[in-house]
Amino acid sequence: MDILHLTYFIEVARQKSFTKASQLLHVSQPSISKVIKTLENELGVTLFERLGREIELTDVGHAVFKRAQSVVSEFHDLSNEIHDVVNIKHGEITIGLPPMVGSRFFPSIIGKFKKAYPQVMLKLIEVGSKQVELDVKNGLLDIGVIALPLTESDIESFTFVKEELKAVLRRDHPLANFEKLSLDKLRDEDFILYSNDFSLNGLIHKECQKNNFSPTIVCQSSQWDFIAETVDAGLGIALLPETICKELDPERLLSIPLYNALIPWNLAIIWKKNKYQSFATREWLKLCKKNFKTHYTEL
Repeated sequence: MDILHLTYFIEVARQKSFTKASQLLHVSQPSISKVIKTLENELGVTLFERLGREIELTDVGHAVFKRAQSVVSEFHDLSNEIHDVVNIKHGEITIGLPPMVGSRFFPSIIGKFKKAYPQVMLKLIEVGSKQVELDVKNGLLDIGVIALPLTESDIESFTFVKEELKAVLRRDHPLANFEKLSLDKLRDEDFILYSNDFSLNGLIHKECQKNNFSPTIVCQSSQWDFIAETVDAGLGIALLPETICKELDPERLLSIPLYNALIPWNLAIIWKKNKYQSFATREWLKLCKKNFKTHYTEL
């Protein structure tokens, strides 16, 4: 048993699939299957139940999974600390970014960081906020970016964007003449919402329930552009942050503020409390704080 084997086991457990794990790890499926079989033989237990194409952790598997995450996290902390001692300006940072966030806010920061530390590798992982937060807590990511609120414990953060969602409609929509809209007026509309691993979905559903309705969902996506194009095609309405609304074509789409509904889009950078931070990670956080305090004066 070694750290690499435990890493493979953790990814298979997370993905509930040998195929998906092999794709993410860039390792052949037979190799991963062999590693899992070796682990099971060494421990004398069955770690996974095979249910057709899907797999589930056994009770023992859940116990091993929890401990394995801790072991791998501690090993990475040790590796980072040794790396800092040996060569202070080398290293790697693994950053979790929701697909809708990375391209809007981080290209310039990445450019500045790479200019200052060209030998530090930035490994960007695109997943939804919920998974980012969980992976930061479990030590699989050094840094994460999420849409608040936080749901996990032992996490530190700083907020760098505070915005509200607006209703996005076609210019020929019957509600297009309103200067403001209550959420209640949208109860009969078809909604284009976000993918299920986006925390914004939960906030939208919560506010709709306060107005005594559940949104009728016709489409879900993790891409701003696709959502906007779907609205333009007449398939429904969307609720998008102010930053994204500014990029919409005003000849085709309108963004209208909401009232009597609190649906914030607050973005935060997060890291695990009391986890060792490498020199590179500390410098990344310092650059982000400096950059975002310059551009977001409401902080």
